[in-house]
Amino acid sequence: MQIADQDTALMLNNLVGNDIRALRKSRGVTIKELSLVLGRSVGWLSQVERDQAIPSIKDIATIASHFGVNISFFFRTANQRPEERGLVLRAAERSSIGSSESGLIEELLSPSLGGSFEMIKSTFAPRASSRGMRTPRKTEDGGVLLSGQLTLRIGDLEVHLNAGDSFQFVEKEYGWSNNNSEPAVVIWIVSPPIY
Repeated sequence: MQIADQDTALMLNNLVGNDIRALRKSRGVTIKELSLVLGRSVGWLSQVERDQAIPSIKDIATIASHFGVNISFFFRTANQRPEERGLVLRAAERSSIGSSESGLIEELLSPSLGGSFEMIKSTFAPRASSRGMRTPRKTEDGGVLLSGQLTLRIGDLEVHLNAGDSFQFVEKEYGWSNNNSEPAVVIWIVSPPIY
């Protein structure tokens, strides 16, 4: 995304600082660590997170790269009416995370990362798997399978989910596999937010 720095203030909204703070906290990065990555002071970054300073496009690109998200993630609500920002996220403004090569594409559905949970649309590619178990994280996860079939491993339990089935677990290791020829689509809820 090419945007002149003087236009940054017009493109950014009051969710950027909140999104930076939420990403930083969810990934377990301290404000000092992120300020070192940026080559900026802790005070400046604190002002950005409180929407008292506006980061440059270069700063946003560095933050996006550090957290493994596309820079467009921070501009997803730039075209929305101001009164909708943080309350509504239009389908056309969602950011995709992941790739078909990894077997999992996720779209952040939450209009902001500042709440106590986030919503994610996860599309599991046919014949893809997590290739092992994911380390437990300090979250509560839940979801509902909208379409397809998915095998979910939660701790020692292996369950085969069909469209309409739901699940919920707290701080457990988990893994998944889609052993079918159709994608499996899950609306996943995570508390607290991890993106």
